[in-house]
Amino acid sequence: MSERETIVVIGAGVVGLSTALCIQQHLRPSQSVLLIAREFPSDTSVNYASPWAGGHYRPVPGSSPQALREANQAQRTYEFFKRVATEEPAAGVKFLPGIEHLEAPPPEYLDRQSVRNVYFHLDEFRYLSGDELPDGVLWGVEYGTYVVNSPVYCAHMLRKFILKGGSTKRYTMAHLNEAFSIAANVKTVINCSGLGFDDPKSFIIRGQTCLVRNPVSATITRQNTDGSWSFCIPRPLDGGTVIGGTKQPHDWDPNPSPEIRARLLENASKWFPFTPESRGKFDVIQDIVGRRPAREGGMRIEVEKLGNGKQIVHAYGAGGRGFELSWGVAEDTAALMLENGLLREKAVL
Repeated sequence: MSERETIVVIGAGVVGLSTALCIQQHLRPSQSVLLIAREFPSDTSVNYASPWAGGHYRPVPGSSPQALREANQAQRTYEFFKRVATEEPAAGVKFLPGIEHLEAPPPEYLDRQSVRNVYFHLDEFRYLSGDELPDGVLWGVEYGTYVVNSPVYCAHMLRKFILKGGSTKRYTMAHLNEAFSIAANVKTVINCSGLGFDDPKSFIIRGQTCLVRNPVSATITRQNTDGSWSFCIPRPLDGGTVIGGTKQPHDWDPNPSPEIRARLLENASKWFPFTPESRGKFDVIQDIVGRRPAREGGMRIEVEKLGNGKQIVHAYGAGGRGFELSWGVAEDTAALMLENGLLREKAVL
């Protein structure tokens, strides 16, 4: 009888959790999955971005190969979240209106084909007419989208993974090759570690947001004339509302800035339709700082063959789009493994 094979997935962020769940559908009877991570959904760390995230889907127009690849991954994730919202109410996913207001729209937003590439699959997508746009806004759209209570969703995914037979191990890895020795008969390692390991193209993007108790009925994103962005993302299951946010590449400061918090809340009180009883005041739960794991040129999704029948499947570098791309990336990773004979074709339902 051949020795049981262990497939190791590194990283319990939303991409790692999604990938571990996705490949469970294609395991041979002789295979099992071990999820290794430094942090798990019950943990909080500035370096563990997924539970901090303001998870929602807002398309990013573009015509480059990377933009089109991400649009395809995002579309599949959108359909996946639509099913989750209907079939798994405890997952912390809800569909509601998504609204965008841009004061200085970049060229790709004015290009109909770029917009078509990433927006037209969305339920009830429409351009906002001039009389629907707030003062100062030149471009606006509305569509059906999802919002995610990110800590609830990550815990839900982990629980499903374990109930389906997956195992976990808390471990801080110094090198990818450690994964081949961490369990018996490891031939395949899936690298969902966010930043990869010593990838010179990887970098962090600091994000600061503010979690408040004030409710809001839509997720709204506003691009300001100075190029900055403001957004509000309600978290389902009474999780409050995330107000954001910043994108600060290569900024390693772990401390929330009071000045940034004041600016975020001031903008939110001007632009977002919080319920009247708020009176422009916010009941702050906490300031949030997280490091989004980004990568020049977009995510790395490829198989690296090491010889001796061992391979690493890379799937990292989603930056601030982890939730938006998560299930599409998981499917692409599983497809790569199927192409290379590392899983079985027929899904286990």
